[in-house]
Amino acid sequence: MSIIIIVEGKNDRSRLRRLLKPEVDLLCTFGTLNTLKLENLRKQVGDSEVYLYLDNDSSGKKIRGVLRDAFPDAEHIYTRRGYAGVEGTPDEYHIAQLEKAGLEEFIIYPEPLPF
Repeated sequence: MSIIIIVEGKNDRSRLRRLLKPEVDLLCTFGTLNTLKLENLRKQVGDSEVYLYLDNDSSGKKIRGVLRDAFPDAEHIYTRRGYAGVEGTPDEYHIAQLEKAGLEEFIIYPEPLPF
């Protein structure tokens, strides 16, 4: 089964793309949702396993609410309040959240810094 993570914007997508193997698809809402966009997302998702990773602000919460209804079986991944959205969240926190969601096998771990 394929894995899809839905994010708000292209910067969120590019931030996560560095941390995830290519077999994980990252789809964007581009900050807004309407009936056509939602239907396109449903078609792209098909029967894939869906994760929602959206900003912890009013816009992100609103989009998460719509997507929660559209994808009731989706897993939710959260960024911490105070970070500048998904794109402004440190990689270490992303990795911890992705691990918490059970996606360890898809994470590209950064090389450890030499001493």
